[in-house]
Amino acid sequence: MFLNRSVPPHPNVETKSPTDSPNYVGLVRFLMQPFLESPNTLSVDCEISHTLKRAWVRIAFDSTDKGKVFGRGGRNIQAIRTVIAAAAELAGQSVYLDIYGSTTPGREGMSFDEDQEDRSPPLKTREERGNGPSRPVVKPRSR
Repeated sequence: MFLNRSVPPHPNVETKSPTDSPNYVGLVRFLMQPFLESPNTLSVDCEISHTLKRAWVRIAFDSTDKGKVFGRGGRNIQAIRTVIAAAAELAGQSVYLDIYGSTTPGREGMSFDEDQEDRSPPLKTREERGNGPSRPVVKPRSR
């Protein structure tokens, strides 16, 4: 692990074994609490599978804080996912972050990822629909 083999590692330096996992619960709490009006409403659950090398982190919080947690365009939650994914990669794992507690009708208990998957795809143009060659639109002249 060390480039210079003539110098032994410092005795206070810890080397992690491959079975050690990051403290996902503590990391998520540290990253999420600044966005919450009432941090005591944050609920974090973590399930780790050492055989699959995956971790599932599930969070729930008060729906009034949803806008601050997600941020404009989802930037805040994406940054949190990036930090968690980096920590998982160092441990040789992959991590999935699910967010629960949406108060949108019919979506109770659905994660943020599933919410994005349900959105309809963007509309297709004439060329993409395959209605034949596109023709210019002819407007009548007005005199």
